[in-house]
Amino acid sequence: MENLPHFDGMENPFFLIGLLSVIANRLQTAGDSFFKEISWKQCFVLICVRLFPQPPSLKELARAFGTSHQNVKQLLLKLERGGFVRLAADPGDKRKQRVLLTDKAAAFDEKYNLPSKEFISRLFRNIDPGDLAITVAVLTRLEHNLKEGQDE
Repeated sequence: MENLPHFDGMENPFFLIGLLSVIANRLQTAGDSFFKEISWKQCFVLICVRLFPQPPSLKELARAFGTSHQNVKQLLLKLERGGFVRLAADPGDKRKQRVLLTDKAAAFDEKYNLPSKEFISRLFRNIDPGDLAITVAVLTRLEHNLKEGQDE
């Protein structure tokens, strides 16, 4: 790996954790410059909202996003000020807030749909589909292990 410190002798699990951190930082930087209106993290929150068949609660969204309720709330407040989401009381439980996407979020999705697909295509060029499937399986297991550790 060019331009990185010398890693010979480092055990693969430790190297992988460091590499994941580097990739996450570079992906966030690329996303922050790719999306003009919002940050990469704010965009990812919008993606996570779309994963739910019904508007998610803040707790459900935080779980899907992989962070705390407070962190998601801060991102959502910025998105709400920007007109991308609306926070509404749950009809069945007024203590819960539900996250609803607005027309502005739909327009954002439409604007970036094709450019995002092109970016992902470039990012994954020259990566064997079998290697990608193995990587997804390993990272899914790591994510599961992290969640198990938090529940203990």
